[in-house]
Amino acid sequence: MNKFRKRLFEIVQIGAAKDIVSRSFDIIITLFIFVNIGVTFLMTFSEFDSISNVLKTIELITIIFFTIEYVARLVTADFLYPGKKMGKAMLLFIFSFSGIVDFLCFFPFYLPFSTPTGMAVFRLFRVFRIFKLFKINARFDAFNVIVSVLNKKKMQLLSSVVLILMLMMSASLLMYGVEHEAQPDVFENALSGFWWSMATIFTIGYGDIYPVTFLGKTLALIISFLSVGIVAIPTGIISAGFVEQFSKLDMYKGHEEGHELEYVTGKIDANHTWADKAVKDIVFPPQSMLIMVIRDSKSIVPDGDFVLKAHDTYVLAAKNYKNENIHISEIIMLEEDDWIGKSIKDLELTPDEKIVMIRRGENIIIPNGNTVIRKGDAIAMYHIA
Repeated sequence: MNKFRKRLFEIVQIGAAKDIVSRSFDIIITLFIFVNIGVTFLMTFSEFDSISNVLKTIELITIIFFTIEYVARLVTADFLYPGKKMGKAMLLFIFSFSGIVDFLCFFPFYLPFSTPTGMAVFRLFRVFRIFKLFKINARFDAFNVIVSVLNKKKMQLLSSVVLILMLMMSASLLMYGVEHEAQPDVFENALSGFWWSMATIFTIGYGDIYPVTFLGKTLALIISFLSVGIVAIPTGIISAGFVEQFSKLDMYKGHEEGHELEYVTGKIDANHTWADKAVKDIVFPPQSMLIMVIRDSKSIVPDGDFVLKAHDTYVLAAKNYKNENIHISEIIMLEEDDWIGKSIKDLELTPDEKIVMIRRGENIIIPNGNTVIRKGDAIAMYHIA
């Protein structure tokens, strides 16, 4: 049963290029999402009332598929959260963003069948299925690049938004100050000026509010020039992010690259051999030393008498000399690598090789035997020559 659930997990998760079944599932679920949204869209037109039964049947098929997908993800949640008990893993999935989106995609469809006729308003909740579109980006690199760029540039984008808001606020107050006496009914307060500034800065040009005084028109001209440059800032940030991201993808495409690491982190569980031991009593790997311990979100520089505890995160620094024994290297998994889609316990590693850390996007994973290698993973491997 565990073997079956593991294979089911591999299928419903984002598929590796060489896993035909899993990759086919990605394509099928994407098609079902677009078909479901398309049917929902067509059902709003009276011209399609003649085929309403056909549309409802297609909708039912897609909803059943989404329900089966949700159940499959639920019963394999322990593989998604390695080290967690089944019940805890299921709860983590249910209340995760992905789990909530999956649930809202099918559950509102069943509400009219389980509620009184007068409560048909619950059918409005079906609009939540539109959120299913947000999951497409995780399955295809072309969509995933968008989220990656926005995530990496979020601080710069936030700064540009703050700058735009500052300009809007300043413009609204200035325009209110010079136009209020001439147009007391139009520029009644600063909020009226704020609406004008938004229409001007974003070049909407609604035309319901506009300056009539010479000073107001001059001020509007200056603000219009400033707005062209300031509004272009987010566009420039996003464009630069796309260039960086695609350049990086082109550099990695078709190649497996590696480089030496200086630091490796790990997690100590209750069964770890270092648990409840003093640093001076631990035999660390050759040419390495413990430089930091993170306990309860606090960073501690340990001495020889410091005792490591369960749930501590340790940071090792290691030197890597060409003719020495120890090597700690980072290997980036690319599309054609044979490890993609396999669990660590299924890899053919020698006794002197050990995967100690996986960097997946912005996340650092301390792996166990059930951790599945994915495309793009940066694997930190310790081995002895």
